[in-house]
Amino acid sequence: MSPPPTNAIEKARILGEALPYIQRFHDCNIVIKYGGNAMTDEKLKDSFARDVVLLKLVGMNPVVVHGGGPQIGQLLQRVGKQTEFVQGMRVTDEETLDVVEMVLGGLVNQEIVSLINKHGGKAVGLNGKDGGMIRAKKMLVKNKEKLNELLDIGLVGEVVSIDPELISLLDTRDFIPVIAPIGVGENGEIYNINADPVAGKLAITLQAEKLILLTNIAGVMDKQGQVLTGLTSARVDELIADGTIYGGMLPKIETALDAVRNGVKTAHIIDGRVEHALLLEVLTDEGVGTLIRGAAANRAPA
Repeated sequence: MSPPPTNAIEKARILGEALPYIQRFHDCNIVIKYGGNAMTDEKLKDSFARDVVLLKLVGMNPVVVHGGGPQIGQLLQRVGKQTEFVQGMRVTDEETLDVVEMVLGGLVNQEIVSLINKHGGKAVGLNGKDGGMIRAKKMLVKNKEKLNELLDIGLVGEVVSIDPELISLLDTRDFIPVIAPIGVGENGEIYNINADPVAGKLAITLQAEKLILLTNIAGVMDKQGQVLTGLTSARVDELIADGTIYGGMLPKIETALDAVRNGVKTAHIIDGRVEHALLLEVLTDEGVGTLIRGAAANRAPA
């Protein structure tokens, strides 16, 4: 009898490696912020959808929160609307908000739902207005030139609270929630919200096992360009203080730190440009990014 092909043995080894992770994270909530290249490259979009379906099928509870900045920008350009940014955030007037709702709550959300369903999942598209799920308030931004002054950037919000009831209900029927980051104010105002903090606050609300942020970089890197992982919140504070972490990475790090300091076991900043990045991070020993442990995480596989 001839031995099995080498590639078949390797596949079996990988499946075996996944077993302790599948056992450990069974019935655990995993909140995934989906954005960047993974949302615009056709091959990566397909692999992401397959990954989400597989996580659900092996007993985990993935919840997807998505962005859509490039798609919003493209549609605004097509309708001749100029886009202005203040400290990386899109100034949002009523006309811009209409486009944001159309893109996030409609086009992007339904594309993700369709892809997941195509691969055998049961995805349901939501936005923060549904059932008053994401409560928000107007965000005011500090003026870097006048430190005592706050800037009004329009209908941009920050999360006040998230009601998990609808997500929990969907989980009882094995649905996969796909959430657009649109919030509602106390008087019914609608707000455009950055997807990262929505995912972070949702992970805290659900007391998730993991918060996973897909990015367009390999992860948090040291000054020699090597990816750092297995970090504690204290170590991350040191890396911020010595200038290793700076600039555009800071908001994602702040979201991750907020999550692990408020009950989420681990936060992951991973490279969404890698095919099947989600499975590699959750189900293999190596992973594809930076893992930050909270105090609640023990030394079992993370």
